[in-house]
Amino acid sequence: MSRFNALSADARWQAVWDERATFAARDDSPRPKSYVLEMFPYPSGKIHMGHVRNYTMGDVLARFRRMTGHEVLHPMGWDAFGMPAENAAMEKGVHPGAWTYDNIASMKAQLKRLGFALDWSRELATCDPAYYGHEQALFLDLLAAGLVYRKESSVNWDPVDMTVLANEQVIDGKGWRSGATVERRKLNQWFLKITDFADELLDGLDTLEHWPDKVKLMQENWIGKSQGLQFRFALSDGGSVEVFTTRPDTIFGASFVAVAADHPIAQGLASDPAVADFIAACKAGGTSAAEIETQEKLGYDTGLTAQHPFDPAIQLPVYIANFVLMEYGTGAVFGVPAHDQRDLDFARKYSLPVRRVVSDGDATDPLFAGDEAYTGPGTLVNSHFLDGMDVADAKRTVITRAEDDGWGRGTTVWRLRDWGVSRQRYWGTPIPIIHCDACGVVPVPKDQLPVVLPEDVSFDVPGNPLDRHPTWKHVACPTCGGDARRETDTLDTFVNSSWYFIRFASQPDDQPFDKAVAEQWLPVGQYIGGVEHAILHLLYARFWTRALKHIGKLDVAEPFAGLFTQGMVTHETYKDPAGIWLAPEQVEGGTVIATGEPVTVGRVEKMSKSKKNTVDPSPIVDRYGADAVRWFMLSDSPPERDLPWSEAGIEGAWRFVQRVWRLVTAEGATTAAGDDTAITRLLHRTIAGIAEDVEALAFNKAVAKLYTLVAALEKAQPSAARADAIATLPRLVAPMIPHVAEELWEALGNLGLVADAAWPEVDPALLVDDSVTVAVQVNGKLRDTLTVAKGSAKDALEAAALASPHVQRILDGAAPKKVIVVPDRLVNIVA
Repeated sequence: MSRFNALSADARWQAVWDERATFAARDDSPRPKSYVLEMFPYPSGKIHMGHVRNYTMGDVLARFRRMTGHEVLHPMGWDAFGMPAENAAMEKGVHPGAWTYDNIASMKAQLKRLGFALDWSRELATCDPAYYGHEQALFLDLLAAGLVYRKESSVNWDPVDMTVLANEQVIDGKGWRSGATVERRKLNQWFLKITDFADELLDGLDTLEHWPDKVKLMQENWIGKSQGLQFRFALSDGGSVEVFTTRPDTIFGASFVAVAADHPIAQGLASDPAVADFIAACKAGGTSAAEIETQEKLGYDTGLTAQHPFDPAIQLPVYIANFVLMEYGTGAVFGVPAHDQRDLDFARKYSLPVRRVVSDGDATDPLFAGDEAYTGPGTLVNSHFLDGMDVADAKRTVITRAEDDGWGRGTTVWRLRDWGVSRQRYWGTPIPIIHCDACGVVPVPKDQLPVVLPEDVSFDVPGNPLDRHPTWKHVACPTCGGDARRETDTLDTFVNSSWYFIRFASQPDDQPFDKAVAEQWLPVGQYIGGVEHAILHLLYARFWTRALKHIGKLDVAEPFAGLFTQGMVTHETYKDPAGIWLAPEQVEGGTVIATGEPVTVGRVEKMSKSKKNTVDPSPIVDRYGADAVRWFMLSDSPPERDLPWSEAGIEGAWRFVQRVWRLVTAEGATTAAGDDTAITRLLHRTIAGIAEDVEALAFNKAVAKLYTLVAALEKAQPSAARADAIATLPRLVAPMIPHVAEELWEALGNLGLVADAAWPEVDPALLVDDSVTVAVQVNGKLRDTLTVAKGSAKDALEAAALASPHVQRILDGAAPKKVIVVPDRLVNIVA
């Protein structure tokens, strides 16, 4: 018997799908619409098995939805702007655009080789002016609506590469590329007013019933709504300092006040060289919350004191501190060392008092001696009129007194900050703004969009090439006609991914999208991607749709109705004796293939290019075929869990594909006499079960049901029921292993494509069990079980139980005292 020729079948059916535009979504279709989307990839050059798993999951759902009568939109594009392209330009002497489009071509070929049911007619790349020109138009719409503004803001500045760095690009306080000590510098930056939508973004989480709870919690914490007290301390020099606290209950535990290096109080003292030096040291530190949390807490005593609002006799020293940022809150805090670890570390360093004001069990001593702050619940102690209250009551009491006495007010603050979108890079969307000395900030007229990046740039000199371009940045002011300059910052790449799903749904030439057409598809019914995007990308996309709704462009608030965060594909990591990462193909038998040196085998980790533990799917697909790779990605692990890559696993998947092929193509498989009710029942349960599992994205469960059905069919005797089940099998496996399914569909003499076929219908009567297992007990102990017709009469159940050899042996001829019968469940004999 012949084997399934995967390479031939893959190429053949992929060509047919392309020729017939099988997976092109029709906006005018009368069928119910279903939008399935996986997070689009960055075109780095090659896909790896993590991509394959992600896109296979979405593909199965998309194919299944087509078979169940939906018009499916399942598009693909490229998140194509970003730093890696500029890095390649610097390292390899290529243009970022050429590097990006070469990578797109390579990755597209790999994706097509896997047979994904994608609508390639809607393909987009965010670096294409046809895309980012519309993004510029939307930016100007938001600017006109007051949702965009420019202000001076602190950034991470690399003094060697002369660029702003994201927090992730600052490693141990140094630029990730240059190794230079990063400075904290103030630059004029463009911001989107995401904070205007903080309440909506928070409340909207409650409507997302089909999102993972962990993702909603992460967003809730990032938005960070806090109730607290805002008030002013009177200072010893006659001034004041405003602070905000979420823990007004601890006010009697305050031992110092700290202000940011950029705070007006600090700046007012900067004429003192010692203060200036300390401020400079603060600016050289990190700007991210994570860095500030881990760095040593340092302070400079200003000599000022702050008067306690409830007790004028208490004077708190005022410090400039490196752990307070001007961008957060008021840029000033009061420290309560006994109940905040950061404050405790600072107080111990500078020998400040540490006073307990919340009891931990029986601990009420005002002298707090531990090295770990107590942050849990408790009863207020050493706090005058607050003593004996719980934390919540004490908070309310302090806020009420502050408001009644006029020195403070209860208020709500948010951890969420406005979205700074300026990037001092070339490879990004140009911000469509012109700066004129006479007219100020002038939007680029929409009829002059897109503002296209110049091609003739050089990366020989550090910094943003747009700043030093001889002609591109020089332009006439649209308002007065005088000499003016283009904005040389480009937009954060998260802007590109905040609306791409809308552009997929509608792609007119003359506007970013057509409202009516886009709303036919939106929101995305099922969005699939990594949990690493749980906060920023998803939050920004949710903001973007709300902002568009606010300005009347769209009537959709939430962009993604369903969200699934898949597990990662993992692999062992390897290093050579020098500690250099090695790729799996460089290793064999515990040694480096090229040198024979021993290899250090590390942990199994998420596939990562930085650790070289990625597996290129291309040679695997060439050897086993696309279907075997797809099947392995679905079969070995629940989709939300990590999947360890295994050569043995892919071989097992290939064997299953061959089993399906042999079963369906075996001579006489489709013609036989007789009947087999058990096979018919199993078939219909499998049809219903797979449908339920695929909709729930429980792909491994659907795979298990197919294993069970195939095994049963292989063992079953020839019958009409077996023949019918075998004839149904191509449609059942079509969403998972579509190439062999098409080949089998054709071999069985069916017309058209299995991709266009309907999902098999289910007979509901066959899903209902017609027999049940009844427990037989004697004096409450299980002695036997009976398989009987469902709904059997009580006297029939009693008779069957008493006829059991196990029961007769126990009764030993004696009549039972009592027989209790629970229909379809239990017979209990009292002996």
